[in-house]
Amino acid sequence: MPHSPKTPAGRSYLAIPGPSVMPEAVLNAMHRPAPNIYDGELPDMMPALVADLRRVARTEAHVAIYIANGHGVWEAALSNVIAPGEKVLVLATGFFGHGWAGMAEGLGAEAQVLDFGKSATVDPARVAETLKADRAHEIKAVLAVHVDTSSSVRNDIAAVRAAMDAAGHPALLMADCIASLGCDVFEMDGWGVDVMVTGSQKGLMVPPGMGFVFFNDKAAAVRRAMPRVSNYWDWTPRAEAQQFSHYWNGTAPTHHVYGLRAALDMIHAEGIEAIWARHAVLARAIWAACETWAAGGALQLNIQDPAHRSHAVTSLHLPAPQATALREWTERELGLTLGIGLGMVDANDPAWHGFFRLGHMGHVNGHMILGLLGGIEAGLKALDIPHDAGGLSAASEVIAQG
Repeated sequence: MPHSPKTPAGRSYLAIPGPSVMPEAVLNAMHRPAPNIYDGELPDMMPALVADLRRVARTEAHVAIYIANGHGVWEAALSNVIAPGEKVLVLATGFFGHGWAGMAEGLGAEAQVLDFGKSATVDPARVAETLKADRAHEIKAVLAVHVDTSSSVRNDIAAVRAAMDAAGHPALLMADCIASLGCDVFEMDGWGVDVMVTGSQKGLMVPPGMGFVFFNDKAAAVRRAMPRVSNYWDWTPRAEAQQFSHYWNGTAPTHHVYGLRAALDMIHAEGIEAIWARHAVLARAIWAACETWAAGGALQLNIQDPAHRSHAVTSLHLPAPQATALREWTERELGLTLGIGLGMVDANDPAWHGFFRLGHMGHVNGHMILGLLGGIEAGLKALDIPHDAGGLSAASEVIAQG
């Protein structure tokens, strides 16, 4: 008989930084026959759903919804405000900043990249200096990733806005909150963000497939001055929908809409401030465990300053190939899937096997995080990876204190 892979008993745990753990309430809401898309509860729920999305983003801005992943809403946002030949300033702190720059270039824009590396946050002083040098105001938008899912850095978007204001520059501020919305504190209106993009599959706790673009009146005015925007990406009819199909430029992702309604109900029942606080505690528990393990070995947190760490994802490093060995062990022996390292080195470089990530976003609580950390600690022991004892104890102390 051929050897078959081991399948651990019990529930598996997908601890990658998106898609995140889907709540039973969301899955149950989606488990239904196809609904009528011309009349009834599905069209009727849209105005409240859009209003509740605004509550999560802390904004009074317009909302356009797309059947798309994060890359799709990158393109949607750019297509509405950046014409071919125009320039954008991209603040890169990891893989996804460079990805958004590439998307802009693919649309014919010129992307000027300020690269702050993969282990540091955006420096507002450099942003202000660059914008002050742009006396002709050729830069039409500043693109910043709030939390880069590859590096796990959390950038200070309010400080970026302050730098833009200090430079007296009229560019739009565009923020990627795909990894952060519903996890880390984000204030679209309070921080002066003109355009924000996010997706359904992380803090919003819905399977991948829906993307969202929030835009204010300043960005809407830029859209009106555009020479053309493709019919599908145009955010105006979606944000000003006169009938149900206008939200989607055609047929809706019906079951995702039901799932999103259930997820928003859960978010508002808990309260966004309470959600931010929960994510902060669980993130500190993970950091406490990792810092304890690191004291006796080679494990490293990618972001050294806790003030710049995401509350949704943690990027880590071990000597290659120990990270891959750890991931393979936890999945095979425990049914625990850890995230691969992404964009830290080329995937063909042997050093790639030294990076991994932990997702702790959305539908997670203390016992899940302790289980995640207990699985990692067991893997470190099983594989004889040098580490200090007591990581799980340190994490439980953080959670006990709340």
